[in-house]
Amino acid sequence: AMAAGERAAEPAPELSPYVVARPLLSEAAFAEQHERRPPPPAALRQRARAACSCSRKKALRAAKALLPVLEWLPRYPLREWLLSDVISGVSTGLVATLQGLAYALLVAVPVGYGLYSAFFPILTYFFLGTSRHISVGPFPVVSLMVGSVVLSMAPDDNFLIDGSNATGANSTGPLIDTAARDAQRVLIASTLTFLVGILQVVFGVLQIGFIVRYLADPLVGGFTTAAAFQVFVSQLKIVLNVSTKNYNGVLSIIYTLIEIFERIGTTNIADLIAGLLTIFICMMVKEINDRFKHKIPVPIPIEVIVTIIATGISYAADLEKKYNAGIVKSIPRGFLPPEPPAVGLFSEMIAASFSIAIVAYAIAVSVGKVYATKYDYAIDGNQEFIAFGISNIFSGAFSCFVATTALSRTAVQESTGGKTQVAGIISAGIVLIAILALGKLLEPLQKSVLAAVVIANLKGMFMQVFDVPRLWRQNKVDAMIWIFTCVASIILGLDLGLLAGLLFGLLTVVLRVQFPSWGGFGNIPGTDIYKKVKEYKNAVEPEGVKILRFSSPIFYANIDGLKSSLKSTVGFDAVKVYNKRLKALRKIQKLIKKGKLKATKNGIISEPGISNEAFEPDEEPEDNEDLQVPTKEVEIQVDWNSELPVKVNVPKVPIHSLILDFGAVSFLDIVAVRSIRTVRTFFFFFFFNLVFCKNQSNNLIAQLEKSAFFDDVVRKDMFFLTVHDAVLYIRNQMTYSDNQDPIFEKISLMQESKGPIEFTDTSRPEDELDVQEEVRALELNWSVI
Repeated sequence: AMAAGERAAEPAPELSPYVVARPLLSEAAFAEQHERRPPPPAALRQRARAACSCSRKKALRAAKALLPVLEWLPRYPLREWLLSDVISGVSTGLVATLQGLAYALLVAVPVGYGLYSAFFPILTYFFLGTSRHISVGPFPVVSLMVGSVVLSMAPDDNFLIDGSNATGANSTGPLIDTAARDAQRVLIASTLTFLVGILQVVFGVLQIGFIVRYLADPLVGGFTTAAAFQVFVSQLKIVLNVSTKNYNGVLSIIYTLIEIFERIGTTNIADLIAGLLTIFICMMVKEINDRFKHKIPVPIPIEVIVTIIATGISYAADLEKKYNAGIVKSIPRGFLPPEPPAVGLFSEMIAASFSIAIVAYAIAVSVGKVYATKYDYAIDGNQEFIAFGISNIFSGAFSCFVATTALSRTAVQESTGGKTQVAGIISAGIVLIAILALGKLLEPLQKSVLAAVVIANLKGMFMQVFDVPRLWRQNKVDAMIWIFTCVASIILGLDLGLLAGLLFGLLTVVLRVQFPSWGGFGNIPGTDIYKKVKEYKNAVEPEGVKILRFSSPIFYANIDGLKSSLKSTVGFDAVKVYNKRLKALRKIQKLIKKGKLKATKNGIISEPGISNEAFEPDEEPEDNEDLQVPTKEVEIQVDWNSELPVKVNVPKVPIHSLILDFGAVSFLDIVAVRSIRTVRTFFFFFFFNLVFCKNQSNNLIAQLEKSAFFDDVVRKDMFFLTVHDAVLYIRNQMTYSDNQDPIFEKISLMQESKGPIEFTDTSRPEDELDVQEEVRALELNWSVI
């Protein structure tokens, strides 16, 4: 009996068979029958004219491509969208204000500069960006990468001074000129931002937005998880209010953790309690927002609420004086005048700026594509490079650090009803109010609260760890990329870790191409379907035919793979078989000359009454030296699959045809072309047929034509549209042609003459290589077949 509501499993519908009748087609026959017309390449003059021509329509299209705001703003529906964008902008602006302050801690600059970084990039992105929903501004991963450059170029040790001249002194450690240090760090951060912007604009102009495709999802997941761990450690010392050295480079995070635990006894209890409470409350309310997001019209801005409450408590209780709590202290009011970058520092930060530019762009485009797919519009990757590049150049002049987008802030902007970047401009207005009027009110805020807000926003990135078991079940290579990138980024640092993860990911691709899948295929009886013999019980190999499918491009790096797959498929080593046959023929010739064997048209026999001494041990060293003897010819045949009159172990060759299925081969390089020609020429001596199947790959034929692959021996009519065409062709050849096996060798001798006996080789076309020369060439070149 079935449970209530359970439906009986419906039988799968029976698929009706179909019959297709068509002639057997080779590539040459198909192209001739259907009049193939390869498209002629456009002339250089035509392409130049098309690129340089100008019209009103083309100019308008170019203007809209450079300034996407011209595309959507004139059609902006005020009545339908404005209210939603205003609500979303206010909510996002409050979150952006707080995150700007918090992420400035990651960059190791005064927190007030975080407000500038949350304001200026939005102004330019509004005009240049193609995403309607992302919230432009600081992001913890990118901020930490910028901070690592800042700390490496301006460490505290560079600003040690005498106590009498200290503008900011730490009673528990060496005295540091904090004013000079902070000014230098702001200069480095803004210069780095300027350089990152230049690189991004260059990438956009050169149309290389595709570069982000090399940052695969597993790589990004492992990298951001490692970055989240790095951010957590960097903020942990602020929550504890424990001073440590600024470590950078390999194992820096390990050294930082060791020093934190060594000095954990100096933890400030007031900062610790404030930080832990902030983390707990923020994570709890964020969970409520996620679970009831369909019922709550606007997410609860818990970071803003906690910040306001914490600022009030700190001011009322005077936590700085009574408990020595670390507070923000000073937030500059208003804007600083623009300053040019320190161009002399470019050479020291160019490597780091390259990785930061790519990561910042990848994060923004990845988030933007999610919402673009959801709301059915397109994002231009190259224009995004230009938009963020100009935004960073503009922001760098106003003492900002690198901008991208924050996942949590973008989620707030979208979930509160944001429709376009009008919400972004309104959020920038909220940040502007904070810069001009509210900065003074936030000065009593504890830094541990800001650090706790950063840690609470890392939950999503830490949760990516649970993706690893699923990745391992689905694709072990992707799981290894995730793990390797994560571990490398933790140990080596974010910039080197990203590079190591990228190289490891590319290495896995190279290895998968270098060691591709291949297999012998067989026919499903009664169909034109061919499947791997090892995987399908009903798949049967055609008699005397081997079918090899090589599922990869063929180039210099995987020629050895083609060699091994070819040997495994045919079941013998062609060079070894040829040498053994040559050796056996030399022995037979010597015995015939001595009179111990007799050659007739029906084969080779022993003289009656004479003991056959032909079965001598196979100890003679192999040499390919021809015997020079003149003769008058009488032809006989040697059947290599029967017992030979000489004791030479010649492997049997039970097949007559080989089909190479190149349907999955996307390209061939010149090494592969030469190797395949060698295979074809050599196997001519063993098989009736060696043919190729290419399915629908016309590009493969074009590559072979350019490489001068075809000649009188290797012709286009050896290429077939499907494997079944090739099998039928071979079947017809075996049925209607003379079935004499060309692997039978001819031996000539002098009958009724006392002259020496001559051994003649098999006949061959005049333009073909000599057999001995071919064997010698193959012995040298087989390692690359």
